[in-house]
Amino acid sequence: MESYGPVTGDEVPLAARVWPERQVPVGGVNLLVRDVPGAAADLPPALYVHGLGGSSLNWTALGLMLSDTVRGIAPDLPGFGRTPPAGSAGISEQAAVLVELLEREFDQPAHVFGNSMGGAASVALAAQRPDLVASLTLVSPALPHPRVSASALWFSALATPRLGPAVLERTRRLPFERRFEASLAMVFGDPRALPPEVRAAYEAELHRRDEDPWGPQVTLDGARSILRSALARPRRSLWADAAAITCPVLLVYGGKDRLVDARIRTKAQRSFPNARLLYLPQSGHVAQMEHPAEVATAFRQLIA
Repeated sequence: MESYGPVTGDEVPLAARVWPERQVPVGGVNLLVRDVPGAAADLPPALYVHGLGGSSLNWTALGLMLSDTVRGIAPDLPGFGRTPPAGSAGISEQAAVLVELLEREFDQPAHVFGNSMGGAASVALAAQRPDLVASLTLVSPALPHPRVSASALWFSALATPRLGPAVLERTRRLPFERRFEASLAMVFGDPRALPPEVRAAYEAELHRRDEDPWGPQVTLDGARSILRSALARPRRSLWADAAAITCPVLLVYGGKDRLVDARIRTKAQRSFPNARLLYLPQSGHVAQMEHPAEVATAFRQLIA
């Protein structure tokens, strides 16, 4: 995060350390990609995929914790973070970008981590190109849920042609502090327990996101894509993709997740042929940020 400067030393908290960044031409756009520092070149590769409205910075702490186990990269997907958009920002489009990135960066299957919508794109990726994926770690993946929830209604509102832009515009007019606190409450299980550096990094990223003119459109595109995936026919759904994935899968759900109902975890564990479950009662939607040590331990157990 630019506000911290190039801080990488051991005295700096994990979530505030900066990963080196570079530009990679993928999918018709220069993708910003961050490399986990300090990982040995002979370690197996890993790919960290953020969710809707997120960025590569969502993986800072977890990636550093696992730098002795995998050599990871984390992209800002088109339209998010510091990568400009390149057409529609839907699940299938993100999966196509990830395929191209993996083919370009690695010569062996990678351990893929995906959060929220990034988890959905990772499922689509693994189903389409199992040769590129050694394992999947899915943190609150945006898989279709049979129950109507507040988040489902929210995404339905955003996906509505006239209502969606109006909702976003009304939200953007709110004072920043109010939007920031609401975002914290929506994403994290207990915002009061966040380390100061996590809170500061999240605030700085929200400020930066306000400057992106394409932000509202890619948010609408993402919401519409999630809604379409929920309405897909069973044979063409993400659940069908899940059933076809044979690599080891770690499913991570938070008991205080306000965006993905953690009760879906039982169905998810049954749907993937080779899945383990990590349930964190106190975590919200981004367990890799709130409880990175627990996620790291579970991943090491998965691939042991």
